[in-house]
Amino acid sequence: MTGGNDAPGGAGRTSGPEEASRPDGSPGPRRSGLRDPQRAVRGLGAGTLALEALVLLLALQPIRMVGGDLGGAAIGVVVALAVAAVGLAGMMRRPWAWHAGTALQGLLLLSGLLHWSLFVLGVIFALVWAYAWHVRRVILG
Repeated sequence: MTGGNDAPGGAGRTSGPEEASRPDGSPGPRRSGLRDPQRAVRGLGAGTLALEALVLLLALQPIRMVGGDLGGAAIGVVVALAVAAVGLAGMMRRPWAWHAGTALQGLLLLSGLLHWSLFVLGVIFALVWAYAWHVRRVILG
């Protein structure tokens, strides 16, 4: 017994990502194994931005309680960044949205001038965003 892959000519054989091949037998591009890789990558970007927005909004009160001197302008900047993150999360189908998300990470890093904890959040989310870019590059090529 061969485990169910005994179709003639290997037609029933399932190949891994490294073994993707064309119908003529020549090696083809690596496949991710996802049904819709574009959609999966968009979901990753949107999820990352939505999580960033949530964390930004939830971070306001602890920053104030720990002794952060967040004035009205600083709170306005954080809320504006969160709204921008939610807006970009909804626009991940647009080709420019990934670049705008990168700019958003830079703006969050710059908001660290208002309070050091915002810089820490900026570093964390810049790293997460860089990883999302890496996953996008690996999946979509």
